[in-house]
Amino acid sequence: MKELDVFRTTVLVFAATVIFSCGGGGDNATEAEQAPDKVTILTYPTNNLLCIDNTIEFEWGESTDPNGDVVFYVLEIATKNDFSDAETFTLREETLKSVTLDIGSAYFWRVLARDSKNNKSEYSEVYQFYTEGEAEENHLPFSPVLVSPTNGTDVSSGSVDLIWNATDVDDDPLTYDVYFDTANPPVAKVGDNQSDNKKNVSVSAATTYYWKVVVKDGKGGESIGQIWSFETN
Repeated sequence: MKELDVFRTTVLVFAATVIFSCGGGGDNATEAEQAPDKVTILTYPTNNLLCIDNTIEFEWGESTDPNGDVVFYVLEIATKNDFSDAETFTLREETLKSVTLDIGSAYFWRVLARDSKNNKSEYSEVYQFYTEGEAEENHLPFSPVLVSPTNGTDVSSGSVDLIWNATDVDDDPLTYDVYFDTANPPVAKVGDNQSDNKKNVSVSAATTYYWKVVVKDGKGGESIGQIWSFETN
């Protein structure tokens, strides 16, 4: 009988231990790690700005961290809109950075926030600007920005609308040459000096297509866009 009582006591102690350990951690539970909020405000330089000075005071809005961690900001500045040549600056809790850039050049910039545990937010929007050159009468248009279809995506066969955006600090009327091909880089021109920033093309199933856009301002200035691609189902 005593052996049975000892057995029952042991079982109860074990069960209580399991319930305690499997229950919520209460006030001692560790809050799940979360990334800082996305930076939603790019204060300066504003989008499509023509800067009269090549020393730029980059400024953006603050991010907050749900866990109260220290926030670092990663500023990226590039001459290519895919940021493959980006110069990167990391700042602790600072939302201002002075950078001297080349004159007479187009630039793109964006910011992300990360915390002290390296959890990263999404990138901010991308803004573009131009640094004024000496005695510049005409500036090159900005490189085209992809709208649709998303780079590397799958689309249905039949026809596809290629859509992009482009701007010019001189507000010159822009025209576009569109190259579309199954070869990389694309060499077949399907749009020549068109004013519309959209081109409808026919596509076959189970094929990878490549395309790019050349932007021209009518004054001899032109910018060649990066190569984009998509696949058909």
